Amino acid sequence: MDVGHPFTTTDWTAIDPTEHAGSAGFALWRTKQIGAVRIRMVEYTPGYVADHWCTRGHILLVTGGELRTELDDGRVIHLTAGQSYEVASNMEAHRSSTARGATLFIVD
Repeated sequence: MDVGHPFTTTDWTAIDPTEHAGSAGFALWRTKQIGAVRIRMVEYTPGYVADHWCTRGHILLVTGGELRTELDDGRVIHLTAGQSYEVASNMEAHRSSTARGATLFIVD
């Protein structure tokens, strides 16, 4: 990834979270922007359901809990800690939910 950015470290606990409501539950985002690259630590509350279909590309790693991701073609993907998905922008639209809660590391 060549974004002209020097080596840095991030203390994610020092970044104030912003709350984003879903159609049920909410997400807490801790966000760092490096050029055009957005990096996030995201926590979904138990019972979270996304309020939209997303077409943005992501690299998403589940670091805790469980994530259910529905694709617009009807597939449903279940991920647990240590698993990831990767999707390019404007490919399969997707929306996520979690019954028990999830913690994610996302680069987009």
